[in-house]
Amino acid sequence: MACSNAEAPPITAVAADSADQVHFQLVHNLTIDGIRRVILEADTAFFYMRAQRAEMVGMTVRFYSPEGIHTSTVTSLEGTYNWNDQSMEARLDVVAVTPDDRRLTTDTLRYDRNKNEISGPSAFLFCAPDRQLEGDAFVSDPEFRRVETTRPRRGQIGDVACR
Repeated sequence: MACSNAEAPPITAVAADSADQVHFQLVHNLTIDGIRRVILEADTAFFYMRAQRAEMVGMTVRFYSPEGIHTSTVTSLEGTYNWNDQSMEARLDVVAVTPDDRRLTTDTLRYDRNKNEISGPSAFLFCAPDRQLEGDAFVSDPEFRRVETTRPRRGQIGDVACR
């Protein structure tokens, strides 16, 4: 091949988005007006400082009332915590339970700290001792006292679905 004066295009290697910090067995308390309202735990947490977020594996979130009473626990295989607005998203095998036997299962659950609201954009099943609800999206308070859906599923939910 003959030599030429044409320059070869530059070759740039871009590193994959790597975490700034990695924490194992993370426990993080979130407060509102100085009162602990949420405990966030993860088996592994990858912190991305520029994006102001943490990606977590093996996530557990415990919610507390303004009086400090445990109201619900959410577990998932993975999740995201944004520390700018203290919002969270739980993904994959999400299960939320309350001390009085209310249970919600879904694939994605989001917590909006500013609204003190939990929501989900995907299919869910909510079971309580006095009612059952199934739909394609939901909004609730962290205590799961008010679970609402704008897209309920048709048909009857049998007892087997909630066991």
